[in-house]
Amino acid sequence: MIIIPAIDIIDQSPVRLYQGDYGKKEVVGTSVLDIAREFDRLGAKYLHCVDLDGAKSGKKENAKLIVSLVNEISMPIEVGGGIRTMEDIEFYLDNGIARVILGTAAISNEALLKEAILKYGDKIAVGLDCKNGYVCGNGWLEDSNYYYIDFAKKMESFGVKTIIFTDISKDGTLAGPNLDMLKELKKAVSINITASGGIKDIMHIKQLKDLDVYGAITGKAMYAKTLDLKEALALCEE
Repeated sequence: MIIIPAIDIIDQSPVRLYQGDYGKKEVVGTSVLDIAREFDRLGAKYLHCVDLDGAKSGKKENAKLIVSLVNEISMPIEVGGGIRTMEDIEFYLDNGIARVILGTAAISNEALLKEAILKYGDKIAVGLDCKNGYVCGNGWLEDSNYYYIDFAKKMESFGVKTIIFTDISKDGTLAGPNLDMLKELKKAVSINITASGGIKDIMHIKQLKDLDVYGAITGKAMYAKTLDLKEALALCEE
């Protein structure tokens, strides 16, 4: 399992939300670049960036800042938020981003998803952001009729190689990941699953490692200093 530290961005600043609520925003640093450099220095193998402004507006609001990180750090970067067109996908991948995460677009535009997978393969990941078991889009503000297991199976049938699962009720709470939903997901599909939301400490990392998921995204736990990134990385290298 790989540990993927996260930087969520609003107005060019690193932030954390509570359960996806834009009204409960906490700024967690003065510089996105400085935080990314520190994660890189500690040896993280991947960086997860989310353009939260873009997730809500459907446009690449913080794209310039995000792609500027490519030349500043050595680890590959995956990006989500506001990616709705083939041009958006091409912009990020042409500018050195390693993996693009489709969320809203994967729900509402199957043709785009299929075209992107055909062209870029495993550089396309899909976010399963769930509320009460159902996938949400548009910055987690809009519910869909897709049950998360059914949606995951559909993504696998389309050729998606990596899905990022978030239980929105856990995100930013430090209350622990939703292991039950993740176990069901593991049974249902054989593609890479990255767990996101709720991680507080090294025990949660151990639980996810024992579950044998592909990756674990952690954000608030590091900023709140309840999880030591270096310790988490070391555990996953054992």
